[in-house]
Amino acid sequence: MPQPLAYRMRPQRIEDVVGQQHLVGPGKIISRMVKAKMLSSMILYGPPGTGKTSIASAIAGSTKYAFRKLNAATDSKKDLQIVAEEAKMSGTVILLLDEIHRLDKAKQDFLLPHLENGRIVLIGATTENPYISINPAIRSRTQIFEVKPLTPDDIRTAIDRALTDKVRGLGNEKIELDSAAERMLTTATNGDLRSALNGLELAAKSTDETNGSIHLTLPIIEECLQKKAFSHDKDGDAHYDVISAFQKSIRGSDTDAALHYLARLVTAGDLPTIARRLTVIAYEDIGLANPPAAARVVEAVTAAQRLGFPEARIPLADAVIELCLSPKSNSGIMAIDAAMSDIRSGNYGEIPDHLKDAHYKGASQLGHGVDYKYPHSFKNDWVAQQYLPDKIKHAQYYSPKTNGKFETALAAQYKRLRAAQRGQK
Repeated sequence: MPQPLAYRMRPQRIEDVVGQQHLVGPGKIISRMVKAKMLSSMILYGPPGTGKTSIASAIAGSTKYAFRKLNAATDSKKDLQIVAEEAKMSGTVILLLDEIHRLDKAKQDFLLPHLENGRIVLIGATTENPYISINPAIRSRTQIFEVKPLTPDDIRTAIDRALTDKVRGLGNEKIELDSAAERMLTTATNGDLRSALNGLELAAKSTDETNGSIHLTLPIIEECLQKKAFSHDKDGDAHYDVISAFQKSIRGSDTDAALHYLARLVTAGDLPTIARRLTVIAYEDIGLANPPAAARVVEAVTAAQRLGFPEARIPLADAVIELCLSPKSNSGIMAIDAAMSDIRSGNYGEIPDHLKDAHYKGASQLGHGVDYKYPHSFKNDWVAQQYLPDKIKHAQYYSPKTNGKFETALAAQYKRLRAAQRGQK
């Protein structure tokens, strides 16, 4: 079976790497390593198809060191031993270890001494954040570099190379690529060059010649890319970046940005994440500035869960727009977090005796419940008395905001009641 175009077009020299110029450009860190032939082990992390394997292949090609590729999840310790034996015999081997975040302890323990003596130059590849997912023992022996999604111009450069390369690419075919089709290839794969090149090859191989050439139009490319037009890994960093950007856009009242990130999550079909995050946002970021909005979000989420996609996008969009344009207040989360901080630091005291449970025989002999004033027995159902422990009796956790009519009214009531309490004391 012939190798895929993306595999055949992998760069053989560091100068041929597409994109990632912050790492492989002239004078940048990986280029400097290659030029000086002073390689150190590294971890490359970033989305799929952005050049992690290409960089490793190019490093090996530029330095003429042996290059081996293993997978941390599926290849065994014995496979690592074979690489180590080769390194012992030949001097240095560059090992690309894919999915390095799944490296188990036995394999890690075997690798560590080989990394120490430099016989194996490890290039770990992962889509996960290595500061979270990779063992510190490996991290401490490697440099960590982020590989970023390729730009449309980067992908266009790679496509042009593939169309003209007669040895590894499609240069022996007469291919006409419409400008709209090219634009689709460069943008629809979300920076994933592997998907763009393999989509191009599928289109070229599955389209009949017309008048001596293969004419690739937008509908053909759309057909070949339909399963790659949007990439969203629900377990990867990009997923959490989208959620973060979604909440921060709503918090910042940018309706269009929030709808954009909602669209990403909808396109990925991730209704559970949308439902949970919208509910959190409603109470964390809008909160007491507009409580009815939070209630309507719960209704919208319930409706979306009953409807399912594609119709679920409608109540979700309504909820996002309202949250963006609503007044904001985080006073609720700030208040509870401040109270919990006191608890965690041990800054709390004994519950006042008059508030303790008095529903058992002998409670009054302990002084529990004695002198408790029942508010409903007083005018306006309120009476001044101490509720906080003595140690923190002057604590204030709630700092009201006045960004909406509801919390403005709460703020006035809160201020009045606190003043009355202090006056009583």
